[in-house]
Amino acid sequence: MINVSNVSLQFPDRKLFDEVNITFTPGNCYGVIGANGAGKSTFLKILSGEITPTTGNVSMDPDERLAVLNQNHYGFEDQTVMDTVMMGHKELFNIMKEKDAIYMKADFTDEDGIRAGELESQFAEMGGWEAEAEASDLLQGLGIPTDMHRQYMRDLVEADKIKVLLAQALFGKPDNLLLDEPTNGLDAQAIEWLSDFILDFPNTVIVVSHDRHFLNTVCTHMADVDFGKIKLYVGNYDFWLQSSQLAAKMMADQNAKKEEKIKELQDFIARFSANASKSKQATSRKKMLDKITLDDIQPSSRKYPYVGFSPNREIGNDLLRVEGLSKTIDGEKVLDNITFSLNREDKVAFVSRNDLATTAFFDIIMGVTEPDAGSFEWGVTTSQTYLPRNSADEFDNNTMNIVDWLRQYADKEEQDNTFLRSFLGRMLFSGDDVMKPVNVLSGGEKVRCLLSKMMLSKANVLVMDQPTNHLDLESITALNDGLIKFKGAILIASHDFEVLNTTCNRVIELTPTGAFDRLKTSYEDFVNDQEIQARIDAMYPDGE
Repeated sequence: MINVSNVSLQFPDRKLFDEVNITFTPGNCYGVIGANGAGKSTFLKILSGEITPTTGNVSMDPDERLAVLNQNHYGFEDQTVMDTVMMGHKELFNIMKEKDAIYMKADFTDEDGIRAGELESQFAEMGGWEAEAEASDLLQGLGIPTDMHRQYMRDLVEADKIKVLLAQALFGKPDNLLLDEPTNGLDAQAIEWLSDFILDFPNTVIVVSHDRHFLNTVCTHMADVDFGKIKLYVGNYDFWLQSSQLAAKMMADQNAKKEEKIKELQDFIARFSANASKSKQATSRKKMLDKITLDDIQPSSRKYPYVGFSPNREIGNDLLRVEGLSKTIDGEKVLDNITFSLNREDKVAFVSRNDLATTAFFDIIMGVTEPDAGSFEWGVTTSQTYLPRNSADEFDNNTMNIVDWLRQYADKEEQDNTFLRSFLGRMLFSGDDVMKPVNVLSGGEKVRCLLSKMMLSKANVLVMDQPTNHLDLESITALNDGLIKFKGAILIASHDFEVLNTTCNRVIELTPTGAFDRLKTSYEDFVNDQEIQARIDAMYPDGE
């Protein structure tokens, strides 16, 4: 249990939090949400003790242990994978190392024997004899095979380092677990495993994430950072979002009868409560939802960009034909004899256990790079627009302001300042923001610029490589809605479950030995079909 009492955080120019009072209790998972810059990660650092609040305090029971997901992916380069995980329980790890050092001494004394006995007793009481097996299970669950457990962290790719650090946080059954963006860089299988772990976790979990499906799956409460406050709501992210929107609609619609809006919100709460039966925490969650009243719900102050794509023409019968595409990068073959054809109504999720494969494929079909072998051909009626995973070439050495940058992608009749400023305003670039040089923009601002460019293109094919990277929940929701409404074709790679599941009607996995193509299949069915996943496993050498 974590108790937050009268916590405030004051900076010279603003107050981030004011008089926060929350108790986080065992058996629950709390999702911390809020706009970019609202202070979500800062709040987790206050909870962990990394940042001292201006007023108030954070307390736990003295015998409780707190675990935090380490954000420094290169902080354990000289440690083995197994030791890195076990370092998540510092006291146990230090006991183990001291005990081993004593036994390695050449001049073992009586005092050493007494100390070793004390350490052995403590080691056993803390579950030390099962610790390595637990660490191994965590690693394997996250997709790190046993033959990597004795490797040094410096020899791992970054995606695997992220998994090891997540296993480190989960190790040793902590009483309180703080996870800041735990799904970043994880594949679908690892995210599903983590979701199951948290659902079965008996203690307190507090998580910051931009993955809506993850928040909906694991969270029993949402801690909303807004209005300089942090308010706790019962339910998952979708419940908070929809109830907040209803409350905002009620407040904005001054002419409507308040009683009718209250009834609408109450009916929604009742429906959501009834549907909670599918959750593992269903009984207790339903009881909490039943007690919610209108006064418990406030509208959000957060703003959503407008994302809408309008193609200037329909696609003919042919969309894209790919024949035998292969590509090797830095000695690794990431694409091998990729062959398929796409149809005009396809909205395709491209997935792979190696993100280099999807990026290489998109770069090839968009003319950024050349394949080592094979060919592709777009239909003559198609027009494509691309959101690449790496936008450095577009922004890094470019000192143009946002308005002038976007002007070069607009039709002649759309190039005047009034139109462009209005357009950018809908993408949350207001006032003097539009005069910022594009090379100083944040990651999220760059993605919103690229989405603006794509909308102005009026293309009938959208190609997107990890478009939700760097976006906040509000922008991801707006993008998701825009993709659902889009009348053209979509080719997309993303780790956002909700985007793929609500947008796509076809899934193609790019494996080292070819493409696995599944037509008329939702992403959820694709991921959960054990027969499909077994067939795909066989296409990855050595179970990669």
